[in-house]
Amino acid sequence: MTQPVTQQSITRGGAFLIQSTPAAQVFIPEEWNEEQRQLARLCEEFLEKEIYPRLDEIDYGDPTQVMPELLRKAADLGFLGLTVPEAYGGLGADFLTGMLFTEKMGPSHSFAVALLAHTGIGTLPLLYFGTPEQKQKYLPKIVSGELFAAYCLTEPGSGSDALGARTKAIPSPDGKTYSLTGQKMWITNGGFADLFTVFAKVNGEHFTAFLVERSFPGVSVGAEEKKMGIKGSSTRQVFFQETPVPAENILGEIGRGHVIAFNILNIGRIKLAAATTGSCKRLIDISVKYAKERYQFQRPIASFGAIQHKLADMAIYTWACETATYRASADIQAYEKYLLEKGEPYEKALLGAAQEYAAECAILKVFGSETLDYVVDEAVQIHGGYGYSAEYPVERAYRDSRINRIYEGTNEINRMLSVDYLLRKAMKGELDLLSAAMKVQSELTSLPEFGEANGEFLAAEKKAVEQLKKAILMVAGYAAQKYMQKLAEEQEVLMAIADMLIDAYVAESMVLRTEKLKLRGEEISVQHALSMTQAYIVDAQERAASAGRRAILHAAQGDERRILLMGLKRFTKPLEVDTVALRRQLAQKLIEAEKYCF
Repeated sequence: MTQPVTQQSITRGGAFLIQSTPAAQVFIPEEWNEEQRQLARLCEEFLEKEIYPRLDEIDYGDPTQVMPELLRKAADLGFLGLTVPEAYGGLGADFLTGMLFTEKMGPSHSFAVALLAHTGIGTLPLLYFGTPEQKQKYLPKIVSGELFAAYCLTEPGSGSDALGARTKAIPSPDGKTYSLTGQKMWITNGGFADLFTVFAKVNGEHFTAFLVERSFPGVSVGAEEKKMGIKGSSTRQVFFQETPVPAENILGEIGRGHVIAFNILNIGRIKLAAATTGSCKRLIDISVKYAKERYQFQRPIASFGAIQHKLADMAIYTWACETATYRASADIQAYEKYLLEKGEPYEKALLGAAQEYAAECAILKVFGSETLDYVVDEAVQIHGGYGYSAEYPVERAYRDSRINRIYEGTNEINRMLSVDYLLRKAMKGELDLLSAAMKVQSELTSLPEFGEANGEFLAAEKKAVEQLKKAILMVAGYAAQKYMQKLAEEQEVLMAIADMLIDAYVAESMVLRTEKLKLRGEEISVQHALSMTQAYIVDAQERAASAGRRAILHAAQGDERRILLMGLKRFTKPLEVDTVALRRQLAQKLIEAEKYCF
């Protein structure tokens, strides 16, 4: 019998910055159960059999023919309704299982985009906000692959500024229908979708979501976009010319479309981190294999230190992304369960949980997309000239990766959102950042601690993470105090704080996973986990010192500047570890295994 989730047993969103999390409380990937591992193997088998042999056909064939065929094959395995409740034909899997599925499908290039758009932004608005009648009408067909779904938010003049949409919905005199007129662009699955979630302004004012069937009069689509990457993904403009939409197809409430748009994006952001994790792992497999087979100067290039450094770094950052993503995913799932046990309806519990961890979702979207860009870039470099050739798989991966830093909100927007979400929580009294920042401020004028961390396992690493948090609170606290309501205009400062915030969350997640592995007695895994954690923390400390200095030199002057810089130096004092040796050990493990093995 599972234990009830209490308020004391959950970590609130953003609270990682001001409190410690017990390692026993976090979820780590080593804890997947057998059913989840079977799902992972089924996903891998599906990609090997159905997707990888057809990548050229997917990219250069007709996406309105190839993609629906493959999506229906996925539907036959239950993939289109994995986390949809059984009442609507789904399998009713939990959030963590859905995240594992997303990771495993991540490496499938354009197919992943189509699949995750259909099951994510295509399905979730209806699942979370639909009326019982709307869900009963559409969800079973979406799950079975009879209908394909798309999400129409972006317009030529409004991307990150979603509320700047110009598509209008004019109600009929009797209020029974709404006439939609407008244009949407970059619509994934646009060429073959049957059901669109369309955002429009009622009477040009009230931002609202509508369920629009492709068969409704006045719906048309443009030609396929010619894109740098994800070429097999159908991406089109969708036009609405006085399209009549029944009033019963309003999704949610009139004027509350922003609630749907922004909450669905939170979930999409953390899912993107899972998908990029899966892509990174496959790229490491490909790169290690190539490095062992490619000879230069009568020896495999895998034996060279420069190549080993790259392979190790690719693994470190992939492991970091996986670790932080599943930590946050489990927090979302636990909070969802907590809300359900409080009596919240299913849909509100799911949404409330995602909203609670909006900052973590934004952090992970940035970290996941930038980790994949780093890993794929190094994969091309390891392949040398062959990496630039379309005959090798990393060329496609390189082009397909780039979009991840743009959709689900650009990384610049997400960086600023991650800080904004925390500051809003502080203003609402949900997160006591002020007391924590004042405590750090008082510490700046006190004598620094000269003693070393105690000899306990991970003591130095935990101290390093705590000091990183102090650096963030110091810089963010000073910036908030100085700029107050105008802080939002100091985007460069916010970006610097966000970079520090990302590193602190990821580094702490790695420490917690390493500690939990130790608690579980997995000594071999602990050794590699510790190496990756230490190497990452050293990098994070260097980045935090640079970002913090940039913000301080802009925001502060005179004695205040000198005090802040001294504090920053104290809080980012690097771990004294041999990162060259750590990376060599990790690279050797990869080379022996001939694949990602952590």
